[in-house]
Amino acid sequence: MSAGKHLTKGSPRPALPDDGVPRLYSMRFCPYAQRAHLALNAKKVPHHIIYINLTEKPEWLVDYSPLLKVPALHLVGERNQPSLIESLIIVEYLDEKYPENPLLPKDPLQRAQDKILVERFGAVTSNFMKIIVHNAEPDELWTAFDVFDEELGKRGSAYFSGSKPGFVDYMIWPWFERLPVIKFVLEDRYNFDVKRFAKLNAWIELMLKDEWVKSFYVTPEQHVEFWRTRKAGNANYDMLA
Repeated sequence: MSAGKHLTKGSPRPALPDDGVPRLYSMRFCPYAQRAHLALNAKKVPHHIIYINLTEKPEWLVDYSPLLKVPALHLVGERNQPSLIESLIIVEYLDEKYPENPLLPKDPLQRAQDKILVERFGAVTSNFMKIIVHNAEPDELWTAFDVFDEELGKRGSAYFSGSKPGFVDYMIWPWFERLPVIKFVLEDRYNFDVKRFAKLNAWIELMLKDEWVKSFYVTPEQHVEFWRTRKAGNANYDMLA
């Protein structure tokens, strides 16, 4: 269930059924929130979605997200109804709470290595923001991509998690879905090299066909339009509502 539009300052708390189903506080264009959506969908966990306007946040959001961030997962079926924040913490909780369709590997060493790889993805996310906010050159972003292209080669599999997408794949995917925004910002300076990133490019094509990626997908044109409105100071949160 989804509340549809993004709730804003002055909005009343959403009226949701008292059914014990987790409630995800999200923003439709947030890559970190997308991680939680992908995990919930891939693990087939029923949940309600409440979208939040991050420019004018509703006053009651602090009750579910003390840092006023998304994603936040309100566990209404648990004792004292706690909330979880931070995308990776939420996803790891979901993977342990709902062991069906596991995302992380069972092997402790591989599990640790996958978590390290996602931590290393911070070099991608930081350089991504440098480009879209400060119009930086993309060289450092491509260098960060090299690590992941090489890792796919070392693993010898189509996906980082083996024969099908898993933790690493879903946790890094949101930024690859947003590559069109980088292209929009850089214009003629956009130089993603398909030959240099042959393995990553093949992975992108496979991920675009994945059932759960498609279940929470925003088109390149929609991503660009949202970024354009955000940059202009009037972010159109509800363009998909």
